Amino acid sequence: MALNKDSPSVAIDMLLIVQPEPRRAEPPAEPGALQPRPAGFQSVTSEIRRWQRLEGNDPHGTQVTVEIHSRDTVPQLLQKFSLAKCLHSDKNGNTRPRQPGTKDAVAYPWDRSSLKSLTLDLQQFEKLDAYASQVTVKSGLNELVSDLLQEAHSDLERVRAIWIWICHHIEYDIEAAQDKNCQVFKPTEILRTQKANCDGYSGLFEKMCRIAGVQCLTVPGYSKGFGYQMGQSFSGEFDHAWNAVFLDGRWHLLDSTWGSGLVDATTSKFTFLYNEFYFLTHPALFIEDHFPDNKNWQLLKPPQSLHQFENNMYHKSEFYNKGLLSAHPNVPVIRTVNGKVTITVESRAPTPFMFMLNGKQEHGLLSLRKNGMKLDVYPPTLGTHKLQIFAKGRSDVYSSVLEYTLQCNYVDAGVRLPAELHQPVGPSWLSEQLGIAKPSHRDPVIHTRDGRCAVSFGVDEGLSVLASLHGDDGPGTEETQRRYIFQLRREQRTELRVQLPHAGKFALKIFVKRRQDAGNYAFVFNYLVCCSNSQVRWPVFPESFGNWGPGNELLEPLSGVLPANRSVPFKLKLHGVAKALVKGQDTWPLTLNSDGYWEGSYSTAGCREVYVMVLENANHSFYSYILKYQVGAQ
Repeated sequence: MALNKDSPSVAIDMLLIVQPEPRRAEPPAEPGALQPRPAGFQSVTSEIRRWQRLEGNDPHGTQVTVEIHSRDTVPQLLQKFSLAKCLHSDKNGNTRPRQPGTKDAVAYPWDRSSLKSLTLDLQQFEKLDAYASQVTVKSGLNELVSDLLQEAHSDLERVRAIWIWICHHIEYDIEAAQDKNCQVFKPTEILRTQKANCDGYSGLFEKMCRIAGVQCLTVPGYSKGFGYQMGQSFSGEFDHAWNAVFLDGRWHLLDSTWGSGLVDATTSKFTFLYNEFYFLTHPALFIEDHFPDNKNWQLLKPPQSLHQFENNMYHKSEFYNKGLLSAHPNVPVIRTVNGKVTITVESRAPTPFMFMLNGKQEHGLLSLRKNGMKLDVYPPTLGTHKLQIFAKGRSDVYSSVLEYTLQCNYVDAGVRLPAELHQPVGPSWLSEQLGIAKPSHRDPVIHTRDGRCAVSFGVDEGLSVLASLHGDDGPGTEETQRRYIFQLRREQRTELRVQLPHAGKFALKIFVKRRQDAGNYAFVFNYLVCCSNSQVRWPVFPESFGNWGPGNELLEPLSGVLPANRSVPFKLKLHGVAKALVKGQDTWPLTLNSDGYWEGSYSTAGCREVYVMVLENANHSFYSYILKYQVGAQ
């Protein structure tokens, strides 16, 4: 205000900002952990009214900010927060946030272009995120926002700084959320306790954005969170709320509650676990678990109906965080066809998967593909079954990404799978990473008529391979499980010869380990070996020892159990040995023929065990055991 002593007039320049601030309430958190709408949660609609009263923003009242400044200066409020570009006036000159229109909407369904509604390079936020996450509350909300904006130089960065601070500092108060009579949290109370309930997150986010000069509104609606069941109906009071912010001339959606962390459904304990997915989420993805009260806030064309929201396939946020693109079938409830259901998932990059049917990793065949996976499921009983699919990204933790309900009206008794059949089945990019490549059998299922088969694959230098055979009714011990497999190594390929003890389905498990590494072998994958011939009765192979070297080959006898009182022919190809012999009751030398095979015959009379032994150096006198046979009963 300027006062001229020589004139009775007074010149006053005044900026009058009239800005109604409707307040909405707050949701519970992220689906699969902290989730919305058990019956005890407070109504979002009623909480909005309480926010309006507490903040002096009753819909029938108005908040007024008056700034007096000299004629030739820029208003400090505009200078500090650049409010001018954020205010929109109606025909009467009243300022208000612009409502979403056609230019805000994007096409449905998702076009796979981005998980965000705005083109972002998340690396550009690294410095800002590190700064904002460390800012502490010194006094009030205005000072907190001012401190946060020290490193923010655009509306996008202001929104990002506020988002990061809330997601890293505000804990979800599950007890307050379940208390029908709890008081709504004021921003000052949230800052003091750093806890919020139903309305706290979105209300605080809106308030901080308004202080920062960014248009922001709270959007109430329904959500697929805590207690959500696939296909359930939504009615009555809204159970969640989130925010819309106005950036680069368009509205964008975000949910700081679900971005902040998870509440364990079992322990009801909150854990900070930042989720980038809910920051400026693409509307075609946001609609999967957020349904607003006003369809315009879907920011979609065409908008979805509540019925579509209730019945659409729900991909959890981790589905997209793990780089997954699509799943088929794209419906939550599936009926079996001839006792079988097939699920396929497409991913941007090679991704490990696992599944659980009714809480167990059984009754399915999961094979990995370069860009996804295929899963065949055979429910063991009639009725309804719960199928969960998990994926692993850069970390070693598998996260739930999809859930299906399977309706089974027929069980194929002939498709019973071994309980020991672990996942994945068949070779893949993962087995190549672990040192096994160019397999002879790429299909995970091997059918054999006579109960015998052979598989081979390339093996990295310095890698040891171990294999075992598992069926529900045999073989029994760990040693026996390996004795139905005979391993041959030729240069950089390994061959596994398999003889089944009887008809049935067996898991052929394959493990690897670096020879110089201590510890156990690591599981790589398995084949499902099937034989329906009831006449099959193959014995075990002979037991091999460490000196059974690469390139060795056994032609006969292949059976590890020799007949009693019989002359048995032996024929082997052995590399790098000076002499070879067979030892039982007596010792009998083998001779090297012109084809490079050691051969001869040995009588099993009076023997219980028979060994093949080799002398590796003619100047030595010590023979090494390489094979061991049992002799059958007299």
